[in-house]
Amino acid sequence: MSFKHTLTAAAIMILTIGILHSIPLHGKNIHPNKPFDTFPKQFGEWVGKFFDEDMRGILGVDDYFLADYSNSKGQQINLYIGFYQRNYQEGCLIRSSKNDVPGAGWSIPRTSLEELEFPGDTPRKIKAVRLDLEKGPRKQIMFYWFQSRGRFISSEYMQKIYLVIDSITRHRTDGSFVRLIAPVVNNEAETLNYLKDFARQIMPKLKEYIPS
Repeated sequence: MSFKHTLTAAAIMILTIGILHSIPLHGKNIHPNKPFDTFPKQFGEWVGKFFDEDMRGILGVDDYFLADYSNSKGQQINLYIGFYQRNYQEGCLIRSSKNDVPGAGWSIPRTSLEELEFPGDTPRKIKAVRLDLEKGPRKQIMFYWFQSRGRFISSEYMQKIYLVIDSITRHRTDGSFVRLIAPVVNNEAETLNYLKDFARQIMPKLKEYIPS
């Protein structure tokens, strides 16, 4: 990106943040299509163990799903979905996992975008943020994206910009955050393959729960 484009992007972000903090945003009282405690505990060979403790107050969400999935091969994936009715109030603004990972002791040696397949009658691909995480000898791969008001967004900055636009044009400020994490046990390629396959399996269900 050129210096001019960088300045333009920075100016847009500053303006957007200023709007978020200076004017009242208007949002309808949107609820999930279904309560997230009914989200499937099994996808094919993957069986999930749901976290029973109510963490809505800690996470600042209106509804959420958090579970560890595993299969007969011993492979594991952690899935988190957070839903926000009003994604602008203090303490309730969706944040990317980049802000939380270092505090848990993990380093992020690599950040990139990963294409994920969205199956259906007209298959398409979305982009998710990929974080490669390290803590000593341990490694993990994380995918996350913002799924808000019918959009799949891989940029925290664009998430904020669309929030302002949709508040004005659609009177909606609801939004969701989807995150998947898998430990690298044998090799990175294997982990990446089953993580992407799991994402493909849950995509249709996400549409049933997250308002478009």
